[in-house]
Amino acid sequence: MMEVNMDKLNRNDSCWCGSGLKYKKCHMEQDKYLEKLSEQYGYKIPRDIIKSQKDIEGIRKSGALTKEILDMVEERITVGISTEEVNRWVHEYTVSHGAYPAPLGYHGFPKSTCVSINSVVCHGIPDEETIIKDGDIVNVDVTCILDGYYGDSNRTFLMGNVSDKARDLVQTAKECLKVGIEQIKPFNTLGDIGFAISQLATSKGYSVVYDYGGHGVGNEFHEEPFVPHIGQRGEGMILIPGMTFTVEPMINEGVPETVVLDDNWTAVTEDNKLSAQWEHTILVTEDGYEILT
Repeated sequence: MMEVNMDKLNRNDSCWCGSGLKYKKCHMEQDKYLEKLSEQYGYKIPRDIIKSQKDIEGIRKSGALTKEILDMVEERITVGISTEEVNRWVHEYTVSHGAYPAPLGYHGFPKSTCVSINSVVCHGIPDEETIIKDGDIVNVDVTCILDGYYGDSNRTFLMGNVSDKARDLVQTAKECLKVGIEQIKPFNTLGDIGFAISQLATSKGYSVVYDYGGHGVGNEFHEEPFVPHIGQRGEGMILIPGMTFTVEPMINEGVPETVVLDDNWTAVTEDNKLSAQWEHTILVTEDGYEILT
Protein backbone atom coordinates (compact mmCIF):
# COMPACT_ATOMS: atom_id res chain seq x y z
CA MET A 1 0.00 0.00 0.00
CA MET A 2 1.29 3.47 -0.90
CA GLU A 3 2.50 5.49 2.09
CA VAL A 4 0.56 8.73 2.51
CA ASN A 5 1.84 11.88 4.21
CA MET A 6 -0.80 12.39 6.89
CA ASP A 7 0.17 16.06 7.31
CA LYS A 8 -0.75 16.76 3.67
CA LEU A 9 -3.99 14.77 3.55
CA ASN A 10 -7.02 17.06 3.99
CA ARG A 11 -10.22 15.77 5.58
CA ASN A 12 -12.07 16.47 2.30
CA ASP A 13 -9.49 14.71 0.12
CA SER A 14 -10.17 11.26 -1.26
CA CYS A 15 -9.18 8.59 1.25
CA TRP A 16 -5.80 6.94 0.79
CA CYS A 17 -7.42 3.46 0.71
CA GLY A 18 -8.97 3.99 -2.74
CA SER A 19 -12.57 3.67 -1.56
CA GLY A 20 -13.59 6.86 -3.40
CA LEU A 21 -14.94 8.32 -0.15
CA LYS A 22 -13.71 11.51 1.42
CA TYR A 23 -11.01 10.93 4.01
CA LYS A 24 -13.24 12.25 6.82
CA LYS A 25 -15.92 9.69 5.91
CA CYS A 26 -13.53 6.78 5.66
CA HIS A 27 -10.21 6.24 7.49
CA MET A 28 -9.61 9.57 9.21
CA GLU A 29 -10.87 8.55 12.66
CA GLN A 30 -9.09 5.20 12.48
CA ASP A 31 -5.81 6.88 11.51
CA LYS A 32 -6.08 9.28 14.44
CA TYR A 33 -6.76 6.32 16.73
CA LEU A 34 -3.71 4.45 15.44
CA GLU A 35 -1.53 7.55 15.82
CA LYS A 36 -2.66 7.86 19.44
CA LEU A 37 -1.89 4.20 20.13
CA SER A 38 1.49 4.48 18.40
CA GLU A 39 2.42 7.38 20.69
CA GLN A 40 1.14 5.49 23.75
CA TYR A 41 3.04 2.27 23.02
CA GLY A 42 6.16 3.76 21.48
CA TYR A 43 6.09 2.15 18.04
CA LYS A 44 4.29 2.82 14.77
CA ILE A 45 1.25 0.62 14.20
CA PRO A 46 0.87 0.07 10.43
CA ARG A 47 -2.50 1.29 9.19
CA ASP A 48 -2.93 -1.60 6.75
CA ILE A 49 -3.10 -4.24 9.50
CA ILE A 50 -6.63 -3.03 10.26
CA LYS A 51 -9.15 -4.46 7.80
CA SER A 52 -12.25 -2.71 6.49
CA GLN A 53 -15.66 -4.33 6.88
CA LYS A 54 -15.57 -5.20 3.17
CA ASP A 55 -12.20 -6.88 3.62
CA ILE A 56 -13.37 -8.78 6.69
CA GLU A 57 -16.38 -10.15 4.84
CA GLY A 58 -14.16 -11.26 1.95
CA ILE A 59 -11.68 -12.94 4.29
CA ARG A 60 -14.56 -14.59 6.15
CA LYS A 61 -15.85 -16.14 2.89
CA SER A 62 -12.40 -17.32 1.87
CA GLY A 63 -11.87 -18.77 5.34
CA ALA A 64 -15.16 -20.65 5.10
CA LEU A 65 -14.04 -22.23 1.84
CA THR A 66 -10.68 -23.18 3.35
CA LYS A 67 -12.51 -24.92 6.20
CA GLU A 68 -14.72 -26.71 3.67
CA ILE A 69 -11.64 -27.95 1.81
CA LEU A 70 -10.07 -29.31 4.99
CA ASP A 71 -13.36 -31.00 5.91
CA MET A 72 -13.27 -32.69 2.50
CA VAL A 73 -9.68 -33.83 3.07
CA GLU A 74 -10.59 -35.18 6.51
CA GLU A 75 -13.34 -37.31 4.97
CA ARG A 76 -11.08 -38.76 2.24
CA ILE A 77 -7.55 -39.05 3.61
CA THR A 78 -6.50 -42.62 4.34
CA VAL A 79 -3.54 -44.96 4.58
CA GLY A 80 -2.14 -46.06 1.22
CA ILE A 81 -2.64 -42.92 -0.85
CA SER A 82 0.08 -40.60 -2.08
CA THR A 83 0.51 -37.05 -0.88
CA GLU A 84 0.07 -36.01 -4.52
CA GLU A 85 -3.45 -37.42 -4.37
CA VAL A 86 -4.21 -35.08 -1.46
CA ASN A 87 -2.79 -32.23 -3.51
CA ARG A 88 -5.11 -33.07 -6.42
CA TRP A 89 -8.15 -33.10 -4.15
CA VAL A 90 -7.28 -29.69 -2.76
CA HIS A 91 -6.52 -28.19 -6.16
CA GLU A 92 -9.65 -29.51 -7.87
CA TYR A 93 -11.99 -28.56 -5.02
CA THR A 94 -10.49 -25.09 -4.77
CA VAL A 95 -10.76 -24.19 -8.46
CA SER A 96 -14.21 -25.80 -8.82
CA HIS A 97 -15.44 -23.34 -6.20
CA GLY A 98 -14.11 -20.29 -8.01
CA ALA A 99 -10.96 -19.86 -5.95
CA TYR A 100 -7.21 -20.33 -6.44
CA PRO A 101 -4.79 -22.28 -4.22
CA ALA A 102 -2.45 -19.67 -2.76
CA PRO A 103 0.60 -21.95 -2.33
CA LEU A 104 0.75 -22.82 -6.06
CA GLY A 105 3.58 -20.75 -7.54
CA TYR A 106 4.13 -18.78 -4.33
CA HIS A 107 7.86 -17.96 -4.46
CA GLY A 108 8.13 -21.00 -6.73
CA PHE A 109 6.30 -23.51 -4.53
CA PRO A 110 5.19 -26.21 -7.01
CA LYS A 111 1.97 -27.53 -5.45
CA SER A 112 -1.47 -26.39 -4.29
CA THR A 113 -1.11 -27.51 -0.68
CA CYS A 114 1.58 -28.47 1.83
CA VAL A 115 1.52 -32.04 3.17
CA SER A 116 3.91 -32.62 6.07
CA ILE A 117 4.37 -36.08 7.59
CA ASN A 118 5.88 -37.07 10.97
CA SER A 119 9.20 -35.21 11.34
CA VAL A 120 8.33 -32.67 8.63
CA VAL A 121 7.49 -29.47 10.48
CA CYS A 122 5.98 -27.56 7.54
CA HIS A 123 6.09 -26.91 3.78
CA GLY A 124 6.18 -30.56 2.74
CA ILE A 125 5.90 -30.86 -1.06
CA PRO A 126 3.36 -33.49 -2.22
CA ASP A 127 4.52 -36.13 -4.70
CA GLU A 128 3.47 -39.51 -6.12
CA GLU A 129 6.24 -41.41 -4.33
CA THR A 130 5.36 -40.39 -0.77
CA ILE A 131 2.68 -42.81 0.46
CA ILE A 132 0.77 -42.24 3.69
CA LYS A 133 1.46 -45.17 6.02
CA ASP A 134 -0.24 -46.69 9.02
CA GLY A 135 0.85 -44.77 12.13
CA ASP A 136 1.74 -41.54 10.33
CA ILE A 137 0.67 -38.09 11.49
CA VAL A 138 -0.08 -35.95 8.45
CA ASN A 139 -0.48 -32.18 8.39
CA VAL A 140 -2.38 -30.65 5.47
CA ASP A 141 -2.08 -26.88 5.07
CA VAL A 142 -4.63 -25.10 2.86
CA THR A 143 -4.84 -21.47 1.80
CA CYS A 144 -7.30 -20.37 -0.85
CA ILE A 145 -7.74 -17.05 -2.62
CA LEU A 146 -11.41 -16.24 -3.18
CA ASP A 147 -12.30 -12.95 -4.87
CA GLY A 148 -8.86 -11.63 -3.93
CA TYR A 149 -9.05 -12.59 -0.24
CA TYR A 150 -7.03 -15.24 1.61
CA GLY A 151 -8.06 -17.85 4.19
CA ASP A 152 -5.34 -19.98 5.79
CA SER A 153 -5.69 -23.07 7.99
CA ASN A 154 -4.23 -26.51 8.63
CA ARG A 155 -4.92 -29.70 10.54
CA THR A 156 -2.88 -32.74 11.56
CA PHE A 157 -4.54 -36.08 10.87
CA LEU A 158 -3.93 -39.38 12.70
CA MET A 159 -3.54 -42.23 10.23
CA GLY A 160 -4.42 -45.73 11.38
CA ASN A 161 -2.70 -47.16 14.44
CA VAL A 162 -0.89 -44.09 15.71
CA SER A 163 1.44 -44.46 18.70
CA ASP A 164 0.42 -43.01 22.04
CA LYS A 165 3.27 -40.49 21.91
CA ALA A 166 2.24 -39.29 18.44
CA ARG A 167 -1.41 -39.04 19.49
CA ASP A 168 -0.47 -37.02 22.59
CA LEU A 169 1.74 -34.68 20.54
CA VAL A 170 -1.04 -33.97 18.04
CA GLN A 171 -3.56 -33.37 20.83
CA THR A 172 -1.14 -31.04 22.62
CA ALA A 173 -0.57 -29.04 19.43
CA LYS A 174 -4.34 -28.66 19.07
CA GLU A 175 -4.63 -27.53 22.70
CA CYS A 176 -1.78 -25.05 22.11
CA LEU A 177 -3.76 -23.52 19.26
CA LYS A 178 -6.79 -23.24 21.52
CA VAL A 179 -5.00 -21.55 24.44
CA GLY A 180 -3.21 -19.19 22.07
CA ILE A 181 -6.47 -18.10 20.47
CA GLU A 182 -8.04 -17.61 23.89
CA GLN A 183 -5.53 -14.81 24.55
CA ILE A 184 -6.86 -12.76 21.64
CA LYS A 185 -8.81 -9.67 22.61
CA PRO A 186 -8.29 -5.92 22.18
CA PHE A 187 -5.16 -4.55 23.90
CA ASN A 188 -3.69 -7.92 24.73
CA THR A 189 -0.42 -8.49 22.90
CA LEU A 190 1.20 -11.00 20.57
CA GLY A 191 3.42 -11.92 23.51
CA ASP A 192 0.35 -13.10 25.43
CA ILE A 193 -0.38 -15.58 22.65
CA GLY A 194 3.17 -16.93 22.52
CA PHE A 195 3.42 -17.15 26.31
CA ALA A 196 0.26 -19.26 26.63
CA ILE A 197 1.35 -21.61 23.85
CA SER A 198 4.90 -22.11 25.10
CA GLN A 199 3.81 -22.61 28.71
CA LEU A 200 1.41 -25.38 27.75
CA ALA A 201 3.82 -27.10 25.36
CA THR A 202 6.75 -27.12 27.77
CA SER A 203 4.54 -28.30 30.63
CA LYS A 204 3.84 -31.41 28.52
CA GLY A 205 7.53 -31.94 27.78
CA TYR A 206 7.46 -30.62 24.22
CA SER A 207 9.17 -27.72 22.47
CA VAL A 208 7.82 -24.88 20.31
CA VAL A 209 9.32 -24.13 16.89
CA TYR A 210 10.59 -20.56 16.76
CA ASP A 211 11.90 -20.51 13.17
CA TYR A 212 8.33 -20.18 11.89
CA GLY A 213 5.16 -18.59 13.23
CA GLY A 214 1.81 -17.08 12.41
CA HIS A 215 1.35 -14.00 10.25
CA GLY A 216 -1.07 -11.37 9.14
CA VAL A 217 -3.28 -12.61 6.33
CA GLY A 218 -6.30 -11.51 4.31
CA ASN A 219 -5.44 -9.11 1.51
CA GLU A 220 -2.14 -10.93 0.94
CA PHE A 221 -0.83 -14.39 1.81
CA HIS A 222 1.68 -13.06 4.35
CA GLU A 223 1.27 -9.64 5.95
CA GLU A 224 2.32 -7.92 9.16
CA PRO A 225 2.51 -8.85 11.96
CA PHE A 226 4.68 -11.92 12.52
CA VAL A 227 3.00 -13.98 15.25
CA PRO A 228 5.59 -15.83 17.39
CA HIS A 229 4.50 -18.86 19.37
CA ILE A 230 6.89 -18.12 22.19
CA GLY A 231 6.88 -14.89 24.16
CA GLN A 232 6.27 -13.00 27.36
CA ARG A 233 3.02 -11.51 28.60
CA GLY A 234 2.54 -7.87 27.66
CA GLU A 235 5.30 -7.86 25.03
CA GLY A 236 5.02 -7.37 21.29
CA MET A 237 2.40 -5.64 19.16
CA ILE A 238 -0.92 -4.88 20.78
CA LEU A 239 -4.06 -6.44 19.32
CA ILE A 240 -6.61 -4.09 17.79
CA PRO A 241 -10.11 -4.83 16.45
CA GLY A 242 -9.97 -5.42 12.71
CA MET A 243 -6.64 -7.26 12.70
CA THR A 244 -6.60 -10.65 10.94
CA PHE A 245 -3.76 -13.11 11.41
CA THR A 246 -2.99 -16.78 11.79
CA VAL A 247 -2.13 -18.68 14.94
CA GLU A 248 -0.36 -21.90 13.95
CA PRO A 249 1.85 -23.42 16.66
CA MET A 250 4.32 -26.10 15.52
CA ILE A 251 5.03 -28.37 18.46
CA ASN A 252 7.99 -30.77 18.45
CA GLU A 253 8.53 -33.99 20.34
CA GLY A 254 12.22 -33.15 20.72
CA VAL A 255 14.29 -30.02 20.14
CA PRO A 256 12.70 -26.90 18.59
CA GLU A 257 15.34 -26.43 15.89
CA THR A 258 14.53 -27.15 12.23
CA VAL A 259 16.49 -27.87 9.05
CA VAL A 260 15.38 -27.06 5.49
CA LEU A 261 16.03 -29.82 2.94
CA ASP A 262 17.68 -29.41 -0.46
CA ASP A 263 14.34 -28.64 -2.13
CA ASN A 264 14.53 -25.28 -0.28
CA TRP A 265 11.04 -25.78 1.15
CA THR A 266 10.63 -28.85 3.33
CA ALA A 267 11.45 -28.04 6.97
CA VAL A 268 12.17 -31.01 9.24
CA THR A 269 13.02 -31.37 12.92
CA GLU A 270 16.75 -31.25 13.53
CA ASP A 271 16.65 -34.46 15.60
CA ASN A 272 14.22 -36.26 13.24
CA LYS A 273 11.57 -36.53 15.96
CA LEU A 274 7.87 -35.87 15.42
CA SER A 275 6.23 -32.48 14.87
CA ALA A 276 2.53 -31.52 14.82
CA GLN A 277 0.66 -28.34 13.95
CA TRP A 278 -2.82 -26.80 13.85
CA GLU A 279 -3.78 -23.41 12.40
CA HIS A 280 -6.67 -20.96 12.15
CA THR A 281 -7.13 -17.51 10.66
CA ILE A 282 -8.41 -15.19 13.41
CA LEU A 283 -10.18 -11.82 13.43
CA VAL A 284 -9.73 -9.55 16.47
CA THR A 285 -13.21 -8.27 17.36
CA GLU A 286 -14.38 -5.50 19.69
CA ASP A 287 -14.66 -7.95 22.60
CA GLY A 288 -12.46 -10.90 21.67
CA TYR A 289 -11.98 -12.93 18.52
CA GLU A 290 -13.69 -14.72 15.66
CA ILE A 291 -12.25 -17.87 14.10
CA LEU A 292 -12.59 -17.40 10.32
CA THR A 293 -11.52 -20.90 9.28
